[in-house]
Amino acid sequence: MEFLNDYHLSGLFIGICTFLIIGLFHPVVVKAEYYWGTKCWWFFLLLGIIGVVASLCVENILVASLLGVFAFSSFWTIKEVFEQEERVRKGWFPKNPRRTYKF
Repeated sequence: MEFLNDYHLSGLFIGICTFLIIGLFHPVVVKAEYYWGTKCWWFFLLLGIIGVVASLCVENILVASLLGVFAFSSFWTIKEVFEQEERVRKGWFPKNPRRTYKF
């Protein structure tokens, strides 16, 4: 971690990791809605809360920042799961034939 600080790369590293974390959550939203529907929103709430608590407990600013990004990406995923259901309803994404839908 000192390497990042010595060369003033911490901000760049946090930015790259933020991009990757957010990018990771996009397919997670699609798969979560496909298999579990909107019922899985509480799981992302729990992940977000765990991420916030972990971020507050860690002294390393780099790790705390990434945990914060993870936490709020989890919170954002709650909204995205419900929007994904709407995208499935519109036919933009496939329905899971093993599930029953409200629409």
